[in-house]
Amino acid sequence: MSTQLVAFAIFAAVLTVTPGLDTMLVLRTAALTGRRAGMAAIAGITLGCLGWAVASALGVTALLTASRLAFDVLRVAGAAYLCWLGGRALWRARRPVPADPAASRMDVQPGAAAAFRTGLVTNLLNPKVGVFYLSVMPQFLPDANPLLGSLALGAVHVVEGVVWLSVIVLAVVRARSWLTRPAVKRRLEQLTGLVFLAFGLRLALEQAPR
Repeated sequence: MSTQLVAFAIFAAVLTVTPGLDTMLVLRTAALTGRRAGMAAIAGITLGCLGWAVASALGVTALLTASRLAFDVLRVAGAAYLCWLGGRALWRARRPVPADPAASRMDVQPGAAAAFRTGLVTNLLNPKVGVFYLSVMPQFLPDANPLLGSLALGAVHVVEGVVWLSVIVLAVVRARSWLTRPAVKRRLEQLTGLVFLAFGLRLALEQAPR
């Protein structure tokens, strides 16, 4: 089991540090809302991944590959949610930049509860996360006790994600005084909106696994 864990840990570490939707979500949240909201977003992402890991261990995510309808319903819902997040970020970026930087910093942003919810929903509504657990994990599972093996591999992936995203939050918080400048903030909102829309459109065009 230790050999499989080490191999999966290396594979998952590379996957974790590769920039993606979770990275962008945490970066944007920490930059515009602060460390508490950034950590809340990580908690939501973590809970979503844990949910998929448990579902994979129990065989629930096999329905995504067995049923095209189940995959498509989840895919469309996830794509719509990501496009909504992207459109909202782009709309915020269109608002006039306040002349007073202090007023810009006081601009209302979603709090920790909203950040947690966004992190959770973006993961739970992404069928590709479930397919990843279902298609990748079996390659590293031991012959005996696959249920415990799946949970162990899921825990490794989650822990690595928490560590990496926490490092991002700490780094962003240090640079937050620069990131919350009106012009930088607007560009960050625009970039976030475009990234979310791109992920949403990509998910919308994703085909069910065969």
